[in-house]
Amino acid sequence: TLFQSPEEGWQLYTSAQAPDGKCICTAVIPAQSTCSRDGRSRELRQLMEKVQNVSQSMEVLELRTYRDLQYVRSMETLMRSLDARLRAADGSLSAKSFQELKDRMSELLPLSSVLEQYKADTRTIVRLREEVRNLSSSLAAIQEEMGAYGYEDLQQRVMALEARLHACAQKLGCGKLTGVSNPITIRAMGSRFGSWMTDTMAPSADSRVWYMDGYYKGRRVLEFRTLGDFIKGQNFIQHLLPQPWAGTGHVVYNGSLFYNKYQSNVVVKYHFRSRSVLVQRSLPGAGYNNTFPYSWGGFSDMDFMVDESGLWAVYTTNQNAGNIVVSRLDPHTLEVVRSWDTGYPKRSAGEAFMICGVLYVTNSHLAGAKVYFAYFTNTSSYEYTDVPFHNQYSHISMLDYNPRERALYTWNNGHQVLYNVTLFHVISTAGDP
Repeated sequence: TLFQSPEEGWQLYTSAQAPDGKCICTAVIPAQSTCSRDGRSRELRQLMEKVQNVSQSMEVLELRTYRDLQYVRSMETLMRSLDARLRAADGSLSAKSFQELKDRMSELLPLSSVLEQYKADTRTIVRLREEVRNLSSSLAAIQEEMGAYGYEDLQQRVMALEARLHACAQKLGCGKLTGVSNPITIRAMGSRFGSWMTDTMAPSADSRVWYMDGYYKGRRVLEFRTLGDFIKGQNFIQHLLPQPWAGTGHVVYNGSLFYNKYQSNVVVKYHFRSRSVLVQRSLPGAGYNNTFPYSWGGFSDMDFMVDESGLWAVYTTNQNAGNIVVSRLDPHTLEVVRSWDTGYPKRSAGEAFMICGVLYVTNSHLAGAKVYFAYFTNTSSYEYTDVPFHNQYSHISMLDYNPRERALYTWNNGHQVLYNVTLFHVISTAGDP
């Protein structure tokens, strides 16, 4: 995420977490010697900022790959240990039991090729990082001399690196949730219930934060210029919604707020720039007014989410006997594109969020909660999970995934909290279909 201070031109890059749990921050000090009136110098400065963006993205990508590589390596160690134990126990098991275990081992063996692919990807990322460093050094030298020799060549190298980084990020883009980090408390502000968020579709330079206190009949939305301003409680404007909201399941997507109109099953799309409602539509059969809320209540009948594939609504109907329904919505018309009945009772769910087309459900909103259930929309199947989730302040009333930042946003008993997530990426190796 990119935060800017226009007064001094400083840039601070953050949102990466190292394997030892430390937060990685990189501050870039403006080049004071650059003449802003020189067109070429201005272009050179912009190019240097672009390289810094690529460099930070590389660092975040390397951290994600490192975590996943450690996970796969531990799997390989377990497989080898299990294989050795099976060989040693050859004579002590029945023929049927031994064959079943051997068959299970055969199913796990393909993970070895995935490990080799991860090792290759890690080497590729190291090479890319070295190229970025070399290019950054070249740009710094040129900027110091106030020259423009080789500018076009450097620009082409930046574009090529960006393309390669994008391809690498796409390759590692989606995966299965395997871990949730410890909570990172951003601020303690407002009442026990509420929601806060950033735009999941905004460019990296746009770090605005929206804040909505309370869970029913509210109309006031605060828009902070940056996360730093949100932390300090400064530089914000107010939006007064024409219709009040219900619940805390709101989401900001591509410049618009999507929320549930109070005492109805109507979805409202409010556009911030024009300060107007672009469209509103009833969600067919959806319960409202605390008919089918999450376990904590709070008019949380309808929950809107955004992941890598678009806009979703999570709710329940009488026809589905109180079980969670997840629907893809057209963000322009709010029409339902497709729906899935997950079979999971909504009143037993603490909260839920979408990652890569998979709905993840927590088993409680209180202390001791964990990610307990996952529904895969691509296969219309589900599984029970056991992903620990540290509920630090003991009462979660909002939980949403932001695909741009690969983080979970949470409102926890009056605290605004972030979690990093770890996704396990299965990469197809050569020869795979």
